[in-house]
Amino acid sequence: MIRDPWEPLAHRPSPHQAVLSSVEVSVTNMCNLRCAHCAVGDQLMGKDPFRLPVETIIDALDQAPDLKTLSLTGGEPMVSREVVEQWVTPLLRYAKDRGLATQVNSNLTLPLERYLPLEGLIDVLHVSWNYRDQRDFEAVSGLRPAAAEKLFRRMLDNMEALSARGWFVSAESMMTPETAAYLGAFNRRLGAQGCRRHEVHPRYPVSWAAALPVLSLEETAAAVERLLDERDPDVWILFGTFPFFPCSPEPSHRALWRRVQMTPNTTIRNDPDGRSRLNVDGMTGRIRVTDFGNPAPLGSILDGVTLPEAFARYQEDLSYKPYRCVCPEAGCLGPNGIVARTYFQDVDFTARRALEPLPAAAGL
Repeated sequence: MIRDPWEPLAHRPSPHQAVLSSVEVSVTNMCNLRCAHCAVGDQLMGKDPFRLPVETIIDALDQAPDLKTLSLTGGEPMVSREVVEQWVTPLLRYAKDRGLATQVNSNLTLPLERYLPLEGLIDVLHVSWNYRDQRDFEAVSGLRPAAAEKLFRRMLDNMEALSARGWFVSAESMMTPETAAYLGAFNRRLGAQGCRRHEVHPRYPVSWAAALPVLSLEETAAAVERLLDERDPDVWILFGTFPFFPCSPEPSHRALWRRVQMTPNTTIRNDPDGRSRLNVDGMTGRIRVTDFGNPAPLGSILDGVTLPEAFARYQEDLSYKPYRCVCPEAGCLGPNGIVARTYFQDVDFTARRALEPLPAAAGL
């Protein structure tokens, strides 16, 4: 069975009992890119005016007794040596001393030596990948041709070098009108570069990317089928925010969910945000469900609100109620808010039940 420490059901005492087992910390709003699809593009800046002392963040993490994972995101967490040395490194060392699984989200375009001091502290190095070639990277990132060529090559070299050193590099692609026909090619190239996991998500119209087009459910289904047909079978595919469920009244959608569950080296992750994970803004102390497109903040660690208190508040939030569901027999926690608002407006998932059980071979 594939082990995914970020799967919300993995750490629940019972299927219906949600616990805060994961925290994501936004360590900076600085980034060297301005990608069109970036979820937090409207928050990016050239310099952070303020960042909380790392001790304040660690104190907040200490008050969350059930943590199993810690993720660091931005912005670009590796963008400056100061951020790496004073925030990223201490947080990762704290996590490893506590026995937590760790992930760092990076665009992998910084010099290799920026990453090497963190060897042994990062369990998953996560990078976005929505490019057939340098021209795609240039178009997405907004860089001039010479800069795009340099950073695209560095991203590939870093991916290959770190993978060769035994790092677990996981690349995420979005299913969009621009990428749908090329996901299989993405997957095979990532495998050739040494990536061990390929995360695949639909693109949703939120925040910076609110005006970008999204695929219909049927177009998304076709993209998934094609990816499964064309993939590298040795690369673990993880589908996140997957908009097909075992309770769907549409038989073809249930069949697709079952195909994914039955395909070797392929998993569906229940979305952690709000179910097992919260985000802490390292610049303001605000506690949020995610770092983008989410309801109002649940409080601030600077005001004495603990992470478990904020998590409990969200469990009772009325906006979460229509999809605070669980079907243990299918291992499914339904959609998150973004998925529901995009594809399932006015659907009360708590009134549905799974029509398909979790296949015995799921995740093998």
